[in-house]
Amino acid sequence: MHEGESGSRIARFKGRQNSPKGRTIAVPRILRKPEPGWCALAALCLVMMFSARIHGQEVASDWQSDARRFAEVQNWDAAMRVVDGVLRKAPQDVEAKTWRARILLWSGHIVESEREFRLLARAAPQDPDLRLGLASALGREERWKEGLRELDAAVEVDQKRADLHAARGRALRALGRMDDARQEFVTALQQEPASEESRAGLLSVRAEPKHELRLGTDTNLFNFAGTYQGEWVSLTSHWKEHWGTSFAGNFYQRNATIAGKFIASATGRSKRWGGLTLGGASAHDVGIIPETEAFYSYDRGWRIGESGFLRGAGAALEERWYWFTAARILTLNGTATFYLPREWTWSLSLLGARSRFSSTAAEWRPSGTTRLGFPLAARGERRLSGNVFFAAGTENFAIVDQVGRFSAQSYGGGFKFQFTRRQDVTAYAAYQKRTQDRTQTSFGFSYGIHF
Repeated sequence: MHEGESGSRIARFKGRQNSPKGRTIAVPRILRKPEPGWCALAALCLVMMFSARIHGQEVASDWQSDARRFAEVQNWDAAMRVVDGVLRKAPQDVEAKTWRARILLWSGHIVESEREFRLLARAAPQDPDLRLGLASALGREERWKEGLRELDAAVEVDQKRADLHAARGRALRALGRMDDARQEFVTALQQEPASEESRAGLLSVRAEPKHELRLGTDTNLFNFAGTYQGEWVSLTSHWKEHWGTSFAGNFYQRNATIAGKFIASATGRSKRWGGLTLGGASAHDVGIIPETEAFYSYDRGWRIGESGFLRGAGAALEERWYWFTAARILTLNGTATFYLPREWTWSLSLLGARSRFSSTAAEWRPSGTTRLGFPLAARGERRLSGNVFFAAGTENFAIVDQVGRFSAQSYGGGFKFQFTRRQDVTAYAAYQKRTQDRTQTSFGFSYGIHF
């Protein structure tokens, strides 16, 4: 390059620097094109950082998926092992602690679940999910007032969650505040119209029928005597939550003879103490049914859980006196009922009867009955259920010539069909084999109206 050319080029470059259009800016070294080795190192660091983050998310997602899968099939031990494994590695993992409290609740360990949820809610009072979990545990213990306070706090944090309003509606319903419960379920449906849970809750707080009028007929066929026919009508009323009444009229037809009796009883009930019933009957006996009757019964139920084999249990004790023209009968009857999954029930009744006739000494006779109830079909409000039973030593104390005269084994079953919310029909049939080669075949129907 010649000296003149070099000088002219430098002059032109300096001129471009000084002119606004041609001015160039010096590029810092760090912003210049990096060396290929540095590019590879930076890319490797970024890949490692993002892969670690994604791996952590996948691990968290994996254990929650495993716990959820085991919980869906009610394998609580396996679900708890998954969660405990996470907590051994990360003792302060709030999500794992929450899962542990949930599994304890679902598996029926209510007290432990309440303790876990309470500790979590105390540490994070603004978390509505933890408040909801604690309220669920308290509800399972029927501590609805405490649970309602937790739900109130949860709704204050997030007023737009339908599940919180639905849970609050259930607590209010359990406390008997039906109007408030109805409003909560309506609010939940407004926020989530597709919620079946909220819709079912709203249906559950409709005004329940207080009265049941039932009409029935019974037929007894014997291989040693004429047919017995009976008709009856009853009216059962639940006036308030804590008390109710029952009235019934029974009519017996034996050949050309007709007998009848009137039965009345009153029941007082407490959620804490159970129910006590007192009653009696007076009859136009014509020598074939008791002249008078008196009885009392006590019953109580217990809720055990919603996840185990035994969901609940009930017990009832009844003592009844019968005064016939020529006999005195005292019966003591104890019944235990067990509530099983899928609406199955099993009951066992044991009865001791003390018979005393004018010409004989008093004598005790035992008998027992077992019954299994089960659902058959359901569609909307329509429900069909059935039952089968077996009895040994059962005696019919309502008819004078069947008292203390025989021992027997009975087999039978029945069904109940609820075809609307306010109407149902029942039917039964039984076969009884007695001593002396005597048999009895019985069947009956009834129709109930709820209003």
